[in-house]
Amino acid sequence: MEIRDLQQFAEIRPKARAYFCYLFSKNLPNRNPAISIDSIMSRMRKIKGDLKECEGVYLLDDKGIQLTPTYTKTDELDDEGENRSTRAYYYRAMKEKRCTITDPYPSLITQELTVTASQPIFCENGNIRYVACLDMPLDEVLKIAHPMAVGKIYGNISRYVYGAFTIALALIAVLLFIKAGSLFFKYGFDFNAVKIKDIFESTILLTLALAIADLVKTLFEEEVIGRHTHEDAVIGTHKTMVRFLGSIIIALSIEALMLVFKFAMTAPDMLVNAIYIIFGVTSLLIGLAIYIKFTKKSFEK
Repeated sequence: MEIRDLQQFAEIRPKARAYFCYLFSKNLPNRNPAISIDSIMSRMRKIKGDLKECEGVYLLDDKGIQLTPTYTKTDELDDEGENRSTRAYYYRAMKEKRCTITDPYPSLITQELTVTASQPIFCENGNIRYVACLDMPLDEVLKIAHPMAVGKIYGNISRYVYGAFTIALALIAVLLFIKAGSLFFKYGFDFNAVKIKDIFESTILLTLALAIADLVKTLFEEEVIGRHTHEDAVIGTHKTMVRFLGSIIIALSIEALMLVFKFAMTAPDMLVNAIYIIFGVTSLLIGLAIYIKFTKKSFEK
């Protein structure tokens, strides 16, 4: 089982829960004076029949004791009397008093990752009397709650497009790095011949190469191989934005400093252009500070 499946489950979990809640509410009796174990399990076996890949269904009492065998696809497991009170599918249903689904865990039946959906069943007085449980393989849950085939095709196309842009940006970063190195080392070991202008230009190119490399890394991890959860994606994008804008600010600051030196020696009347760049850098810096402040507040919430 791939880590990507666990990440996808975290994203589609609300849809999966809504699906199982609909199944339970449509099929199971609730707040009915005539509720019985047989009536509940006949409905649970019907749900199992509709879900071809369902691993098993069973019923717990309000203490977490299993009241029925586990009805699997091909057999009945004699689990009656087993204490399930420490299992998440029991105590979450009892605590939340609503349909719940667990995180994926290794199944005792198949040894594969499975998800258990549980539904509390209330008596006519409003007290929980039973907890109905349904085990479903993780890959089947993903198929049920995942977007339709068109969405998958779009996702694959999007991944390839981002992959192509990632390769192109990586090549640009490499070219900038090579160009910066050629500017810096073209004088060999004759350090007396090194021009300050070339050092500034080399620094600017290296800074831009670093910013693009950060962007390539984030695009590759998030859009191509999908190594993130939703929260990680937001934080990762935030960090990339800060790094990218920070690199641009540094590059423009170096350019402005270089122009100040150049115009001071050759064309003092052009110094105003360097001042305009400095104002632009200051505006970017203020905007970046505001961005960091507000995103930090949103993360804290």
